[in-house]
Amino acid sequence: MKSMKRVLAGISTMLVMTSALTACGGNSNSSSNSSSPSEAPAASASASAAPAKGDGSKVTINLWSFTDEIPNMTKKYIETHPDANVDFKTTVIATTDGAYQPALDQALAAGGKDAPDIFAAEAAFVLKYTQGDASSYAANYADLGLYDQMVKDAGIAQYSVDIGSKDGQLKGLGYQATGGAFIYRRSIAKDVFGTDDPATIKNEVGPGWEKFYEAAAKLKAKGYGIVSGDGDIWHAIENSSEKGWIVDGKLHIDPKREEFLDLSKKLKDNGYHNDTTDWTEAWYADMSGAGAQPIFGFFGPAWLINYTMSGQVKDTNGDWAVTEPPTGFFWGGTWLLANKDVTKDDAKKQAVADFIKWVTLDTSETGLQYYWANGTMKEGEQGTKDSVASSVVMAKSNGEVPLLGGQNMFDVFVPANANASGKNLTQYDETINKLWREQVREYTAGNKDRAKAIETFKQQVKDQLGIDSE
Repeated sequence: MKSMKRVLAGISTMLVMTSALTACGGNSNSSSNSSSPSEAPAASASASAAPAKGDGSKVTINLWSFTDEIPNMTKKYIETHPDANVDFKTTVIATTDGAYQPALDQALAAGGKDAPDIFAAEAAFVLKYTQGDASSYAANYADLGLYDQMVKDAGIAQYSVDIGSKDGQLKGLGYQATGGAFIYRRSIAKDVFGTDDPATIKNEVGPGWEKFYEAAAKLKAKGYGIVSGDGDIWHAIENSSEKGWIVDGKLHIDPKREEFLDLSKKLKDNGYHNDTTDWTEAWYADMSGAGAQPIFGFFGPAWLINYTMSGQVKDTNGDWAVTEPPTGFFWGGTWLLANKDVTKDDAKKQAVADFIKWVTLDTSETGLQYYWANGTMKEGEQGTKDSVASSVVMAKSNGEVPLLGGQNMFDVFVPANANASGKNLTQYDETINKLWREQVREYTAGNKDRAKAIETFKQQVKDQLGIDSE
């Protein structure tokens, strides 16, 4: 493990240097600004308001994120908390080309008044900050006055808590919940299975992969593919495995993840998919029914429906529904963490805690999650609805969306969030997943046999991360 850490430290140092050079070049994805009014509004009673410093000046919160999503939330926070004596100074650095993490690491290590007070981390690398090499920078939520009972009262999905915790101490929570479902075409379901009822379709495609492939054969007999590409089943396989990629410091290939080789090949050999790669034009085309063969479904959370499919479905809009997948899983998400140094200043600690609580734990109709779930972030404007971290909020929210023919997606996503597991992740997943999927495609394309694909994968992990195999 010592040698592995030395390799990772070297990689991290080089990335920090690269990030610094990028910043000097004027990265257009970076910005720093205040989202609060220029003058403090008149004070009024509010339990969520941040107390003023002794001299009456505002508390400045340095907020770091990789998109403008959370920075935009600060505007709603100021709007709904006019007596919160706080300024948000936001820094947004995109994850493009790996720029965000090294810049964040450098800022956390440097400390001082410009260090991030609140920072965001997405599923691909969040464990580094909650449980891994950079977890020492994150405050325990309990030290901010955000206790486990609040998490229980909000009905936060356990997978999200597990990912955000280290040694039983919660360090990060999200506002989204990203439990996955199977999203399918209603018209194709009626043609092949005689109904588009989610309660029936869930028993056609699962539980388990054997049932899924039985459905694939029925669909193929009528000229349909069950999914667009093998990437569509990967997240369900990855996040339903018993163990993660690293066990006792060595690379471990969980049997369920190794089975991806066989399940992927079965899709290709039988023509059950269009052999696309996710996030490509061919993948998007299958959402609109314009691919080589009509595709029955996709695996994904609510965000795949809201932020990806919504812009791609075109003539198939309204011809979709969601149901339970063959196995529980999650995909993606963003967690909020606080710098442990904020606990040294009572005013800043309270201000940071109030904002994080409003985003992640407030179940009232003026909390971020209620606005987020119902698409009411902007008054008088119907925005995008999304599955949120709190099942309590979703139970009292309207999850009906036109893309799904008016189906209330929360009926499916609440149990989907509960069925997901967050105990099989590591901080190296982003790199290892990419290497694994590349070798699986080499195998299914006939470029390598099964044993050679696995051998190459193991060697690449050792070369890039310094991690030996079991």
